[in-house]
Amino acid sequence: MINWNDLKGLHVISKLEEILNKWFGVEAIYTDAHYKVRSGHMDKDYEFKNHFFKVQMSLPHGYDFLASDIERITEDMYQSKQSISVCDSYFPGVKMIASRIEIDGERLGTVFALPFVFDTFTEADKTSLVKMLVENGAVEADAQNAVSHLKMLSASEVEYLEELVGLVSGEVVTFHSEISKREERIHMLNSELGEKFRYHNMIGKSKPMQKIYTLLERISNSESSVLIQGENGTGKELIAKAIHFHSPRKDYQFLAVNCSAFNDNLLDSELFGHVKGAFTGAIKDKPGFFEVANGGTLFLDEIGDTSLSMQVKLLRVLQEGTYMPVGAEASRKTDVRILAATNKDLKKMMASGEFREDLYYRINVLNVNLPSLKERKEDIPVLMDHFLKRKCDEQGMPMKQFSKKCMEKMLDYAWPGNVRQLENEVERLVVLAGEDKTITPDLLSPQILDFGAAPEANTRGVNTNGKLKDALHELEVIMIREGLKRCNFNKSKLAKELGISRASLIMKVEKYELDKRKKAAGE
Repeated sequence: MINWNDLKGLHVISKLEEILNKWFGVEAIYTDAHYKVRSGHMDKDYEFKNHFFKVQMSLPHGYDFLASDIERITEDMYQSKQSISVCDSYFPGVKMIASRIEIDGERLGTVFALPFVFDTFTEADKTSLVKMLVENGAVEADAQNAVSHLKMLSASEVEYLEELVGLVSGEVVTFHSEISKREERIHMLNSELGEKFRYHNMIGKSKPMQKIYTLLERISNSESSVLIQGENGTGKELIAKAIHFHSPRKDYQFLAVNCSAFNDNLLDSELFGHVKGAFTGAIKDKPGFFEVANGGTLFLDEIGDTSLSMQVKLLRVLQEGTYMPVGAEASRKTDVRILAATNKDLKKMMASGEFREDLYYRINVLNVNLPSLKERKEDIPVLMDHFLKRKCDEQGMPMKQFSKKCMEKMLDYAWPGNVRQLENEVERLVVLAGEDKTITPDLLSPQILDFGAAPEANTRGVNTNGKLKDALHELEVIMIREGLKRCNFNKSKLAKELGISRASLIMKVEKYELDKRKKAAGE
C-alpha cells in the first residue's frame, strides 16, 4: 500500500504538480484503489489554485460530484485496460485526465488532473455551465469568474498534458517500488540481525556477563537512552544492537555512527543532514542519520570525542526531538532512541569542562558497564571455540583444535584489546595453521607467546631475603624494564599490559631512570 502522506514531500512530484498548475491551470488529485481521495487537497484549510474547482468543491454536493466521477472513470479505465485517458466530468464540457497507478497488475490508485476544457468550448457552453453551477448552489458572480478562468486547451496541449500526468503516475509507481524494496531489505536485515543479536546468542557464561544479560532483559522494553561504557574491543556496538533488536523499535532502522571518525563539520552533516547549496559540493539535499533512523535507534559510538558545540546540538535532539540540517532555515522533528558508548571517563571530562553535565545525564538514563576480557577469563575458552568454528566455516576448512599449551598461553595473556583482539588472533592462527588440525603455541603472536616469560626469568635476581617492600620494588623495576624491551618502548601498550595508566608508567620510568634505552637494555 502506498504511503500517500510521503508523496507531499517528494520533490519530483511537487515539481510536476507545480508545472501542471502553472501551464495548464489544473489541480492534481490522487485516489487509492477504493476511489478515496488521498491527497492533501481535501483538507478544510487547503486553498485550491483552480478557480472552477474551488467553486465546485464549495457546492453542497461538490464532493459527491467528484466522487461519482472518480468511481465511474476508474472502473471504465480498468475494464477497458486504458492506462491514461481524457474523460468527461459531471459538468458538461469540463474535462479531466486520469492515469492509473498500477504495479504488476495490482491496482494501487489513480492520478487525476482537472479541470479544463477544449479550445472548441463556445460562449453558449460557458453560459450553460454558469447556469448549472448556480442551480447547484453557487453564487452567480463566483460561477462566472470560475468559468472564465477555465483553461481552454488545444489538442496538442492536451496531448502534452497527458504526458505530464503519465509522468506523475510513473513517479508514484517508482516511489512505491523503492519504498517497498527498502522496507523488504530492512525487514530481511532485521530478521537476520534479530537472530544474530539475541541475548541468548551472546557468547559468555561468566558472572559478569550473566549480570549484563539480566540488565539487558530489564531494559528491553524501555525507550530511555542508554550509555554503554567499556574498554576498546569489549563489544559495545554488539550490546547496542542487542538492545535495539529486543526493543519496541526492532522493526525500524538501527544506525551506528563513530563520532571520532569525523571532524565537527562532517559530523554535523552526517548526523543532521544538509540542504542543497549549504556549502561547496552540496549539490542536493542529503538526509542525516537522525532523519534516516526516524522511528528506530541511533548508536553514537565514541560520544566522548564530540566537541562542546556538537554536544549542544545532541542535547537539543534529546530534549526537544528537533534538529537543524546544515543550511536549513527551519528545524525538523525526529523520533529516535539514542544509545551512546564511550571508553572514556565522562565524569572526569565533566569536571574538566570537556563534556556537558546536562548531556551526560540525558544519555546516562540507563547504564551498561561492560567487563574487560581479563575480568571474565572463564569466557576465553568458549570465545576461542566460537571464533575458531566461525573462521574455519568462513574459509571452508575442516574444524581445528587448540593444543593444551596454546590454550594455556592464551588464558595467561592480558588481552588489552579484549574480545576484538582475541577474535583477530584466532583468525590469524587459523590461517597460519594451514592444513594442520591442531593449533600449536609456536604460531601465537610474539606478545602472547612471550607474555610473562621475561619477568619470570628475571625474578631470580630479586632478593628474597629482607623486607617484602624492597623485593616488590625490585620486581617492579624488572617488570617495567623487560616490558619496555618487549613492547619496543611503546609506553601506552605496556601500561595496558601492566594495568596502570600511561601517566603512572611514565612517572615510574623516570623514577627508576629507565627512560634511556641503553639503561633499559641493560647496557
